[in-house]
Amino acid sequence: MIKYSILFGIIIFLSVALYPKTYNAPKFQHRKGTKYWNLKSGSRIGYSLLKAKGTKKPYPIIFLQGGPGAPIFDANIETLSNLTNYGYDVYVYDLVGCGHSNRLENMDEYTVDRHKKDLAEIIKKIGAQKVILIAQSWGAILASNYILDHEEKVEKLIFTGPGPILPINYAQKEIKAPDSLNLKTTTFTNAQGSQKAYHLRARVVKFLAEKFAYKLASDKEMDDFATNLNFEMNKSTVMDASKMKLKSGYGYYVQIKTAQSFYRITNRRKEISKCKIPILIMLGQFDGGKWGYAEEYLRLFKNHQLVIIPKAGHSIALEQPTLYIHAILSFLNK
Repeated sequence: MIKYSILFGIIIFLSVALYPKTYNAPKFQHRKGTKYWNLKSGSRIGYSLLKAKGTKKPYPIIFLQGGPGAPIFDANIETLSNLTNYGYDVYVYDLVGCGHSNRLENMDEYTVDRHKKDLAEIIKKIGAQKVILIAQSWGAILASNYILDHEEKVEKLIFTGPGPILPINYAQKEIKAPDSLNLKTTTFTNAQGSQKAYHLRARVVKFLAEKFAYKLASDKEMDDFATNLNFEMNKSTVMDASKMKLKSGYGYYVQIKTAQSFYRITNRRKEISKCKIPILIMLGQFDGGKWGYAEEYLRLFKNHQLVIIPKAGHSIALEQPTLYIHAILSFLNK
């Protein structure tokens, strides 16, 4: 009897784990006017150029989206378009593995190093002597790794809600923010969102992807899952979670495999501390990230300025777009 119970349990487990699922996810809408860069790495990158108005500034802006694996949203374009009124060309692009960009068959190729090399080639294709980087969350991780080898290509750098310096120093989590900053906590956490979204099949898919680079589920299925996963996790990035909506375009495999590659990054903090690029570090008052990770940016990047945006979470531009643009322009005009 026990043997039959075990066999029945195995059958139930396999039927749940192996049977493809469908999700309530809106169909991805291709943005009109999207162009493409075909890179030497094999990445086909979908991008948009928001063209400068009036007298053009010499250095264009490149926006590095959070994630990893979040696409460029219409809200990003709406907010960043304000910078074109001041003469800036603004480039926005989808990381390989998400949005308009291609998905890779070999998911082990989704690494910080791959994204860094893609960014370097993108900047060459743009052809500017230097660029200005606006780097959100994961984008800050990408930017901080890029400048280690290409500091001469970056005129100024803006970190918003930056993710931790790699390799992650987990001791930083214990550092408390000064009371004078009046930082607050959010109602939701990333962990709560992840726990709510994940189910048996998704956990099996994640395990096989991380351990064996095996796609049990298609990119389409898991990108739809990522829409729901990030909907839940992104509730931790804002003060008012009712502002969150289901948005498609996320890339699941690039999300988990890039994060997995964090642990293979060489510690180059001594080189970071020698960086001379002017840095703006912008945090929302209700950013749910650990203060200690932001503190390390302040400590390592000597030529920095810190701005706390009131009544905003991790997604500053979503909740306080006017203050977000004002802080950027004030920094760029110095």
